[in-house]
Amino acid sequence: MSYRETQPDDLRARLSDGEQIFILDVREPDEVAEWAFPGAVNIPLGELGGRTGELPKDRTIVVTCHVGGRSATAAEALSNAGWPAENLAGGAVAWIASEPDG
Repeated sequence: MSYRETQPDDLRARLSDGEQIFILDVREPDEVAEWAFPGAVNIPLGELGGRTGELPKDRTIVVTCHVGGRSATAAEALSNAGWPAENLAGGAVAWIASEPDG
């Protein structure tokens, strides 16, 4: 594994501390329409290869999806290509389940 797994609570803490993180949501648009990560950029996994020019190289990219499978694939590919990529463990399901008020 060439990328780091990030837990939802860790990502929340880093964002609260002001770390400039690029959140990349690789779910399909219909999934994003149901629930979107705050501040995330949506590039479906199938389109990612042709849209890497939209990604920053100078800050961490945390990749997410529904449960973490597609985002792990994307995080590994991005990391292998030189991006500082991490996978949000458990994806949207884990993020929502770990919400302080949830």
